[in-house]
Order: sequence, then structure tokens, then C-alpha cells
Amino acid sequence: MKKNSLNALAGLTILTLGLLSACGSKPKSDEYTGTAAVTGHVYFAADESFAPIMDELLDVFNAQHPGDTVEAIYTNELDAINMLMENKVWLTVATRDLNDKERQNLKDRRFLPITKKICYDGLALICHRSNPDSIITVKNLKRILSGEVRQWSEIYPGSKLGEIDVCFDSEKSAAVHFCVDSLLDGRPINSPNIAAVKSSPEVINYVEKTPGAIGIIGNNWLNDKRDTTNVTFKKEITVMGVSKMDSAARYNSYKPYQYNLAMGYYPLIRTIYVLVNDPMRALPYRFSNFLTLPVGQLIIFKSSLLPVQGNMEVRNVEIVRD
Repeated sequence: MKKNSLNALAGLTILTLGLLSACGSKPKSDEYTGTAAVTGHVYFAADESFAPIMDELLDVFNAQHPGDTVEAIYTNELDAINMLMENKVWLTVATRDLNDKERQNLKDRRFLPITKKICYDGLALICHRSNPDSIITVKNLKRILSGEVRQWSEIYPGSKLGEIDVCFDSEKSAAVHFCVDSLLDGRPINSPNIAAVKSSPEVINYVEKTPGAIGIIGNNWLNDKRDTTNVTFKKEITVMGVSKMDSAARYNSYKPYQYNLAMGYYPLIRTIYVLVNDPMRALPYRFSNFLTLPVGQLIIFKSSLLPVQGNMEVRNVEIVRD
């Protein structure tokens, strides 16, 4: 894997009110004009880590609204929010609300932005399936990201795995923003053993091939669609248990299952927002409403994420073996 340094990433978390231009393969610029908000074809931007759930939501919404088409532009969170600020899109899905400067910037231009919480997800840590050390504390994760710890043996004495090779989906992704803001208190991710690829599937592929790797991605990429209970995850990798305690053990380490998110047991929980700046209250606004209505929330629930308005019923199940 070609490593792209993530040093000084703290600066990336301070968005520049639309001064950064969007990059990558995008629709033509005229499709971002103000008229796009009232026509039957509109685009929105989202962090790439939300692609699985957003694709499911789009399939249902577009089927229920003949003549209207909403499409997603998957990029990183930094560029997605900047596209909203630059009026290139009228809706963005991200792991944070607009900050005060961004909101005031839009209001100064006579916009009335709205934000809504749509669900919660877990930032998942994955490792190679042959790795015997599949539990970790939040404290040690912070030490790895800060560069204090670089070897598996520094966490698990006797480990022969060598360097801890951490892989993110993008240098400017929501996962990086969460780690810098929530785990490192704004300090930069600073380790030569940390790199970024271009997408969540690439993170999973890299971890499958690298015994000493830890991948950091959104947990909706891990759901095995063959399992309606959302508890098996992908079979090729191991999802790590994460502990809030000073020492990780099986009994105090949790994986990002819906139940653990709902009960607050899993420590790496993110809130997912839809940010809307649709002055006409047209198609982007209607799509944002769909995300919070019962149908949208049910789709989110079935995708392994935790809907904000869902009532989760927990039942005890007794398994009887013959």
C-alpha cells in the first residue's frame, strides 16, 4: 500500500467555509445550479463511508417518487461540507453539524440552513482474522494514533506481529475527523505507521492481506447482508472489541452492534447528520424529511445503524441444543 502521511491532520478538521474546491469525478457544473433544487434531478454529497446505507435509502426514495431522481456524490467529509457551503449541492450527509462560522456564513447570504440527526453509527476497528489480539482499549488506540505506540508488543507483550499498521479510508474522511476531534482533542494524527487509501473497501482489502494492520471504517460497511440480525459482520476480517477501561478484557470490550450502540457500551459512537441548505424547500428538503420518517428510519435500522427515532425492543432468547 502506498502510504500518504496523515501528519498534521488536525488542520483538516477546521473547514474553510467553502474555500477548498471539490475534487474527483463529479457531474457537470450546471447540475449544481440553484434550479437543481426544484427540478426532478438533484445531487447531494456524503462521506464515502455512508455509501451502503445511502444507496439503500436512495433506492426506496427514488422508487416512491416517480419523475424525481436523487443521486449521491461520495467523497470525503471535508469536501462534502465545502460543496454545501459553495452551493454546489443543497444537502450533505456528515458526522457533524455546521459550526457557528459556517451557519453564520450561510445566513449572511440569506440562506436558512437546517440540520437533522438521522442516526448513530460506530467507528469500527478491524484486524486480520489471524490476529489473536482482537480487543483494545480506547487509551491504547489514542497512543497508537498519536505515535506513542508503534509495535504490537508494546500493547500485547510477546506479540510477534511487529508494527501496527493503521489504515484509514481517506486523509479527509469522517473517520479521521472523529479520531482527531474526539480521541486526540484536536491534536494531529502523528505516526509513520498510519496511512490512508481511497475508500472503505480498500481498507477492508488491505486488512485482509496485512496481519499487523488495524483498519478504521464506518460499521455499516461490515454488515453481512445474508444475516438479518446484523451481528455476523464480514467473514474475512475480525471486528475488534473496544474497551473504555484501562485494561481490555473480553467481558468489558464491545463491538459496534446496534444493541451496544443503543446502550452506550461501545465507546466509538458517531452521530450522523443531514445538512440542508435548500432555499426552495424542494427535492433536497423532501429527501431530508424522508430520512427521518418511519420508512427511512426502518431502512437505517435494518442496515445495522441505530436510527434516532427507532424504538429498539430487546428480547432474551434461549437456545436449546438437542
